[in-house]
Order: sequence, then structure tokens, then C-alpha cells
Amino acid sequence: MINVVLIEDQQLVREGIRTLLHLRPLCRVVAEASDGAQGLAVIEEYQPDVILLDIRMPNMSGTELLAELYQRGCHIPVLVLTTFDDHELVLECMRRGARGYLRKDVALDELLAAIETLHQGGQWVQPAVTSKISEHRLELEFDSDSGLADEPLTAAELQVLRLVAAGYTNQEIAGALHKSTGTVRNQVSFILAKLNVRDRTRAVLKAIDHGLL
Repeated sequence: MINVVLIEDQQLVREGIRTLLHLRPLCRVVAEASDGAQGLAVIEEYQPDVILLDIRMPNMSGTELLAELYQRGCHIPVLVLTTFDDHELVLECMRRGARGYLRKDVALDELLAAIETLHQGGQWVQPAVTSKISEHRLELEFDSDSGLADEPLTAAELQVLRLVAAGYTNQEIAGALHKSTGTVRNQVSFILAKLNVRDRTRAVLKAIDHGLL
């Protein structure tokens, strides 16, 4: 059983998500909060396996909560719940270490799959999220000369980055690492975000410059 903390300011949305999750035996909502400040308290008390986090909230936003969790050394994976209007904030959450991104109108099966993937140490980015960011020319539009994000690259991401540096495509990386192409594509997106660059070439150059390769 995967224990989940749900942090969302809209009561009807919280009730809907909780009801849906409890339809299946995979996970359960052990605590809820209506803003980031309350969220910190319930996370500390319940130590869940996965955190479901809204971005726009009163008192403390989702991005502010992520920053605070990082400062506290909390490594509980965070799945961000977003709307089509939150593209810039999604990118900020990516910089601050969130491990997954889903729209709030996602189907139950994908929500459960994302929760289970994060619980197992993976990442999950819904294609609708990244495609809309691309359409608005916001996805990975970072200053290539800026510093690295707070969240360091994981060992798995460094492994993917080495293959990117060797000229492998996502499909070739997937074959070499025995992963799906979608998983590799998501990992590459996280790598670009953490390095604050917009493309693979700049990622490799910046990684070399910072001694990561």
C-alpha cells in the first residue's frame, strides 16, 4: 500500500482525488492539506511515500513548498498536479526537484501509474503537459549561461547524459538501458531542466564545464 499526502486548496478537487484513489487497492490518502504551510505539517507527521501537490495555493505555493522540502533534506517524491495555465510554474517545480507532472483531469489509471512509478524511484511527465509547454515556447526556455538548478542530477540521469554526450538518440538510449523511449524522453527533459539549458548540445557542454562529464 502506497501512503499519499494530498495538498490541494480546492476541497472538491481533494475529495474527488481521494475518492478515485480509494477505488483501487494500490494506495490510500493518509492526510490532506489545503495549503503549503499545512502541507509541511502533515508531511512531517505522516511521512508519506508520495506527495500529490497543487501549484497555486494560498499561504505557501507549491513551488515554495518544494523549496522548503529541499532545504529540510526531504526526499519524498512529489507529483505535481497542474492545469494548462501553469506552464511557467511547472518549469519552476521541475527546477526545484518535483519528480512528476500531471494535469488535474488525468484518468485514474494514469494517476495510479504515476504514483507507483514515483514510489519506485522513477519520474513521470504526462505528454499533454510537455506538449503544451512546447506550444507556448516555454518548455526548457532557460538562460544557457545560468547556473545549475538546486536539485542535482541522479545517477540514472548522469548515465543517460553520458549516452547523450556520445550521440545516442532517445531510442538508442532506451535500448542500451532497457527502458522505454518515453521514460528516456522524460529523463532527458529533467536533465535539461536541471542544467537550465534548452537543448541536448548545450546540456553536454554545460555538463563538461561543470565537471559532470
